[in-house]
Amino acid sequence: MHPLALTFLIIGIPALVGLTYVFVRGSSGLRRYVVTRIILTLPMIFILATVIFVVLRLLPGDPVTSALGPRGSPELKARMIDDLGLNDPLLVQYGRFLGDIARFDLGTALTEGRRPIADEMGERFPATLELVVPATVLALLIGLIPGTIAAHRRRQAPDYAIRLFSVIIYSIPVFWLGLMFQLIFSVKLGWLPVSGRIDAITGIGLERTTNILVFDSILSGNWVAFRSVLIHLVLPVTTLGLVLSGVFVRLTRINVIETLQQDYITAARARGIKERVVVYGHALKNAMIPVVTLIGLQVAILLAGAVLTESVFSWPGMGRYLIDRILARDFTAVQSVVTMFAIFVAMISLAVDILYSLLDPRVRY
Repeated sequence: MHPLALTFLIIGIPALVGLTYVFVRGSSGLRRYVVTRIILTLPMIFILATVIFVVLRLLPGDPVTSALGPRGSPELKARMIDDLGLNDPLLVQYGRFLGDIARFDLGTALTEGRRPIADEMGERFPATLELVVPATVLALLIGLIPGTIAAHRRRQAPDYAIRLFSVIIYSIPVFWLGLMFQLIFSVKLGWLPVSGRIDAITGIGLERTTNILVFDSILSGNWVAFRSVLIHLVLPVTTLGLVLSGVFVRLTRINVIETLQQDYITAARARGIKERVVVYGHALKNAMIPVVTLIGLQVAILLAGAVLTESVFSWPGMGRYLIDRILARDFTAVQSVVTMFAIFVAMISLAVDILYSLLDPRVRY
């Protein structure tokens, strides 16, 4: 199976499990809600694909001029434009684009070797996923627990310290923090590698099935590669996770404070329930709904917006790929990548909506 298909299968498993729960155990109201969300997703993807198709053709420049440069002869440019189908009417190009997307045919890149876009995404998308997912988990760990502590110890020393941390860490540019980590832990101390996903020599011998190197090293039993992958993940994941954690700290603190002021929390305390259970078992759970929304939004944004972290650590992910293709005016690649991002974001939104139903019973009716 193609690495890109395997990656989307891995991503889609939680959504499929959630859908199974909804249609087997969920109420009729919840089923209608989820079906409506799925139906509304299709126009969203269509509109986004249409907008990106139009915008790319309004921008100055074209892929032929970008690929050939100033030395390309007019005859060569004209022949290449004709070969790429850029002389066809816009409606013909648009229809061809929608037809390819409907068949999940991402097409061929217009520049840099004209490789199939699915192959290029199969190399790049798993790398971004391998960076974004653990960074989000780390941001949640750093954000939820201190945010809850700050809410519980409101206007005390822990609260002030945690709030100061959240403001500082969220204000630091991600590229600057990454460079400082490289300088300290790689250059000065020599503990961690400066960049890359895996040691060059170790990576040659690793059999790549999904291109998510953590999974591939486990599946192949290559523990040397597994250790190398984890070591290379430490700095970029820590950099991205720390910067992202600031917003989770503040959002968690605000919502836990509001929840702790509710009547049912007062009633729980009056019944003698332990304070730890009240705060972490009741207040935090009910304060998680806005946080879940933010998780979905942040993961979607990070998939396309981790370009600074990828650039600092020479991480061959989708952020850098998309920027390169935009600069090259590669219409086909940009259209296909943005559309695939839209599908992925739709899957995340659906998973978040299903999770809503588990956290907030009011959604089920």
